[in-house]
Amino acid sequence: MATLPLLFMIAALATIGWLTARARAVRFRADATRRFSSLPQHHGWFVTLATLLPPLIFLAVWNVTSPALVTDAVLATPPAAQLPPPGFERASILSEARHLAEGSSYGAFHALSQRLAPAYAAAQSRYDWIATAVTLLLAFGGGALAFLAVRPSFSARTQVERVVMGLLLAASLIAILTTIGIVASLLFESARFFRIVPIGDFLLGTHWSPQVIDPRDPGASLGAVPLFWGTFFIGAVIAMAVAIPFGLMSAIYLTQYAQPATRRWMKPLLEILAGVPTVVYGYFAALTVAPAVRDLGVALGVGWASSESALAAGVVMGVMIIPFVSSMADDSLSAVPQSMRDGSLAMGATRSETIKKVLVPAALPGVVGGILLAVSRAIGETMIVVMAASGVATLTLNPFASTTTVTKQIVDLLTGEAEFDSAKTLAAFALGLTLFVVTLLLNIVALVVVRRYREAYD
Repeated sequence: MATLPLLFMIAALATIGWLTARARAVRFRADATRRFSSLPQHHGWFVTLATLLPPLIFLAVWNVTSPALVTDAVLATPPAAQLPPPGFERASILSEARHLAEGSSYGAFHALSQRLAPAYAAAQSRYDWIATAVTLLLAFGGGALAFLAVRPSFSARTQVERVVMGLLLAASLIAILTTIGIVASLLFESARFFRIVPIGDFLLGTHWSPQVIDPRDPGASLGAVPLFWGTFFIGAVIAMAVAIPFGLMSAIYLTQYAQPATRRWMKPLLEILAGVPTVVYGYFAALTVAPAVRDLGVALGVGWASSESALAAGVVMGVMIIPFVSSMADDSLSAVPQSMRDGSLAMGATRSETIKKVLVPAALPGVVGGILLAVSRAIGETMIVVMAASGVATLTLNPFASTTTVTKQIVDLLTGEAEFDSAKTLAAFALGLTLFVVTLLLNIVALVVVRRYREAYD
């Protein structure tokens, strides 16, 4: 279906409705002396919304249901009787025929696809015409009915506000329902996993080898403690060792020492780090930092230093989250009342003593909240650890050694051909659920800390 021209037609009808409804409202307002509850533009927006919303809702539903209708129409044709039973081959033939009908493919591996392509094209054309007619009918009918409602006694403003409130509520519900759907899918698949592998073996086991699973005891190879330790070691220890001092010191400099002109330049430059794609950080970690870290380890006498070390991934991850720590610390330090600074300086304290003894302790709740948010961001990072960290699950305190993380293993488990009924694949959902719970708890703690801070200084 030519969606773009159809949307232009709907937009044109909505524009015509807005202009005509507004002109009608202006005309009856000019002929009367009473006070009206709605302005002419309210009547225009009422007709516009009545013209736009019904066809857009129909198109959204139609785009979901029409592929099944087209496929059913194709399956009712004589060539479809030669299709194999439902399965991968059948789905492949139908998909190939659809692409041929759409013109997005110029050849087919299956001869049956070429015979089904005309049926697909005919069914798609028929349903496209039906959808176009219904869409235009809804747009014109909704706009016409709304235009007839435009009169002096009609409260268009109330109706428009109700529609806008409904749209805002729908947007909020979409976010909530999306979160519920994510959690539900993780819980469902994790429950299937824990029916195969005991939860104790998963959470407390110290051996992770999903490539070699004993069918008699799958939990013996799916102990996730090494993954949890690698995630904590890279994201919460090494990355925070980089991000906290640099982020906090940069915030102190920008708020207490830097000139206004310097701050106007330095703060945006620092926050650019937050906008760099994580895949770029991954390339930087794999091609630049990892070899340098390996050479450093060799120079220090660590002959078996790995180029896929925890230190390489953690350092780059720490650089990535410096803006998170710096921004929260900056806001927290700026929110400390000026009277506290002045009082400390009036007592004879130096600027550095005021920062150390007054400002940082007063801003500590906000700083801690920013650090917790940064930790949750770090432990959920994927691209850097996929490109720079190892896939070997080890329990080690050596930053030059290879280690892996939860996100790295999720990518490995779900990459390539895999059966979703196996313990190996379902383990990815259990790892995802664990990571979700941990990051959720960190975010809740951070929000509680920041809220208390804001209440103290509002």
